[in-house]
Amino acid sequence: MLGTSIEVVQGDITRQGVDAIVNAANSSLLGGGGVDGAIHRAAGPELLEVCRALGGCPTGEARITPGFRLPAKWVIHTVGPVWQGGGAGEDELLRSCYRRSLGLAVAHGIRTIAFPSISTGAYGFPVRRAAPIALGEIARFLTSHATIHRVTMVCHGLDTYRAYLQAAEELDA
Repeated sequence: MLGTSIEVVQGDITRQGVDAIVNAANSSLLGGGGVDGAIHRAAGPELLEVCRALGGCPTGEARITPGFRLPAKWVIHTVGPVWQGGGAGEDELLRSCYRRSLGLAVAHGIRTIAFPSISTGAYGFPVRRAAPIALGEIARFLTSHATIHRVTMVCHGLDTYRAYLQAAEELDA
């Protein structure tokens, strides 16, 4: 199912040589900790200026900005759900983050894109639940959108990396 168009790597998303990286943002889009803070620091102060003008982003949606000082030309900001135990629509909101981010990628002619593990850090979404949701949604999207050539899941920690590798194996089975 995953084929060669989706890869799972361990690394730093701010250093990926892709057309766009996805930011696991908060709803203000004004920076924060984790991936969000790292992307804002690497992109420079211009990113914050542009994000201020966007006026935020609701959970499950996405917005796009230039990448400024990043190797990536674009940053797609998406707001994942805060884990509340699984009964508050978290799975569907997470799917929506991936779908909407990929939709913006198609609309902007982006051919290569890197995602972090959305919502699995400070927002507490269990990574072993998030990984198959993320990879499954990406794989489904790619079956009907051939303009995206490569999606890279960039995992920050070893536990996250292992969870995504296991999810990829299960989806390929």
